[in-house]
Amino acid sequence: MTFNDLLNTIENTFLNMHPAELWAVITGVVYILLAARENIWCWLFGIISSGLSIYVFFFSKLYAESILYFYYILAGFYGWYKWNQKTETSEHFPISLWKRKDHILAIVSGIALALLLAWILRQFTDAQMPIVDAHTTIFSFIATYMTAKKVLETWLYWIVIDAVSIWLYWSRDLYLYSILMLVYTIMAIYAFFHWWKLMKKERDLAH
Repeated sequence: MTFNDLLNTIENTFLNMHPAELWAVITGVVYILLAARENIWCWLFGIISSGLSIYVFFFSKLYAESILYFYYILAGFYGWYKWNQKTETSEHFPISLWKRKDHILAIVSGIALALLLAWILRQFTDAQMPIVDAHTTIFSFIATYMTAKKVLETWLYWIVIDAVSIWLYWSRDLYLYSILMLVYTIMAIYAFFHWWKLMKKERDLAH
């Protein structure tokens, strides 16, 4: 595909796309921008974007993604609740780090669950890419939980997940979602370093 073909594809996508996909992408961009800035309103836009995305992914036969975005809605309410909490040393819920054993547990269990989900999708649905779909779905579950808990390394997980999702969505002709994942990847890199600075500042003030 040449660059002109790519531009024509994007133009045709905008002209022919369902309004639900457009608004899901717009609210999704707002979500990641606010999350990167540690703004609690990110969860509201995340809930809206996820609700619209369920519709889009279901009719694109990405069933695991549909399940994932339903989880995002639940996680949105949980994230709003957690980020509203205060501690003895901070007026807002602080950023934290996971121990090595936490990451090992998350990765090993994530792979095991993803393989199980991939088998279920292959056996009982007409999912197009069950292996990739299952892994991005399961690890997005994990990364979303980490985001709600304000774990710094959540953004490292998101960088990998979003980068893989660029290809996944492009292969299903969801070009706007693919572009959204590219934006998410860039923003996740920014968010990691921004949260790192905020965490250091919070810890300096606590001492």
